[in-house]
Amino acid sequence: MNNRAPPWWRDAVGYSLYLRSFADTDADGVGDLHGVRDHLDHLQDLGVDLVWITPFYPSPLVDGGYDITDHTAVDPLYGDLDAFDELVDQIHRRRMRLLIDLVPNHTSVAHPWFEQGRRRPDGEYGDYHIWADPTPGGGPPNNWVSYFGGPAWTFEPTRGQYYLHLFLPEQPDLNWRNPAVHREFHRILRFWLDRGVDGFRVDVAQGLVKDRHLRSNPERRPLQPTDDRVQQWDAFDHRHDIAQPETQDVFADWHALCAPYNAVLIGETSVATPEGLAQLLAGTGLHAGFWLPPARLGWDPPALRLALTAPLTAVTDPDTIAWAASTLDEHRPVTRFGGGDLGRRRALALSALLFFLPGIPFLYQGEELGLVDGTVPPDRQIDPVAHDRSGGRDGVRTPMPWRPGPAFGFSGTSDTWLPLGGRHESDTVLHQQGRPTSSLERYRALIRLRAELRPRRVGPVEVVDLGHDDAIAFRRDGVVAAANLGPNPIEVPLRGQMLYDTHDGRGPTSRGLRLRPAQAVVLSEEPG
Repeated sequence: MNNRAPPWWRDAVGYSLYLRSFADTDADGVGDLHGVRDHLDHLQDLGVDLVWITPFYPSPLVDGGYDITDHTAVDPLYGDLDAFDELVDQIHRRRMRLLIDLVPNHTSVAHPWFEQGRRRPDGEYGDYHIWADPTPGGGPPNNWVSYFGGPAWTFEPTRGQYYLHLFLPEQPDLNWRNPAVHREFHRILRFWLDRGVDGFRVDVAQGLVKDRHLRSNPERRPLQPTDDRVQQWDAFDHRHDIAQPETQDVFADWHALCAPYNAVLIGETSVATPEGLAQLLAGTGLHAGFWLPPARLGWDPPALRLALTAPLTAVTDPDTIAWAASTLDEHRPVTRFGGGDLGRRRALALSALLFFLPGIPFLYQGEELGLVDGTVPPDRQIDPVAHDRSGGRDGVRTPMPWRPGPAFGFSGTSDTWLPLGGRHESDTVLHQQGRPTSSLERYRALIRLRAELRPRRVGPVEVVDLGHDDAIAFRRDGVVAAANLGPNPIEVPLRGQMLYDTHDGRGPTSRGLRLRPAQAVVLSEEPG
């Protein structure tokens, strides 16, 4: 009989914070590490187990810090290593864990590895990134496109070759077929693990290793001049630029490195299908991976149903799925779901389902406040994809509203790096605290209930047929989470003790339960 305790990360509740927008302590208008430290009580009171902080490394900030020049330092904009060490200590004192971003797919063009490789192809760093000769006609080596739109290749005149970038031209892809790159990241992981971090969120986990021969991807349809960045990406079958089997070897190597530290690897597994997620989570590599469709969909009941149910059967161990309804890259769920009170009710209903599925649910900062996308005028937009028709990300990265007053408590200056977003007093943490019907208190209650039920969250999950196309429900160990995704009230055959209700309505009757639109409930089928 196996009596080993499950890993600490299993069934944890995560919180993703965008460092630049969380809290500013030195009045420069930019969030910093001390700002996170000063608001850890908010996260602890919310019930968070795992805090994920976006990049704090030195960077030209062309892509919000995901273009790194030094993987083992802190950008002075955010503090220093002493501030980081203090934050680690304060998180651990509150019995929470720290997850930091690991960005292994690419660097900045200003990184010394790229700068030296660009100038000296035969030198030590000449093969750290992916370089290729032009075609006989002088064009790029293949038809790969960038996630951010346009070709994934840029010509470098100094070297006379193209370099690969699956994101911006300022973010050249690393060559994971070079053993030296593996050694560099061993050093990087150990550096942060020795400082006490509890794991890594692995950026672009489906990327890393590329096809050895750099073959072109099959076309699904011809590119059109009017295609936005998402449509350009979807025009290809990405057989050769992502999800290569050798990437699993990288993760297995890191898994072994992390094991003595009891650290977790959670992949940003941005894939289109549950089968793709299952492939990335196979073997002894990543401990868990994000399933991102729920963070990208509008209020589309059939699509939401599929997004919530399909991974449960595709992934061998559903407890390794990291769920998110909101991220730093997508429109906030309240906005996607109609805005206002309607959007908030729908977002809470989705969360009530996600928090009772197997796996690790993550909140993105401000999600617990029911925030809509912040307002950012065109002349203040910073995101490099802000002007693409598919939409930029500035609106979900505006400063966190802590309390009524100047800069909503985010900073000592009103000249913040992004506008405050058009927030209101009712959006702030201080205003919502202690108000039972506020978004903040409803999310606290949801997370608290999940923690109370944790001993029972060990069996397989069952998708429950409630006899309505608009109803969705899951059962696990006698606990049922159900929601009405449709536009009309419905009667469902559920009975038991009401544990949570997004609408504060009547409990089940002898005939069942009436669910209003966007209402979600959690029931114990054991007698109350």
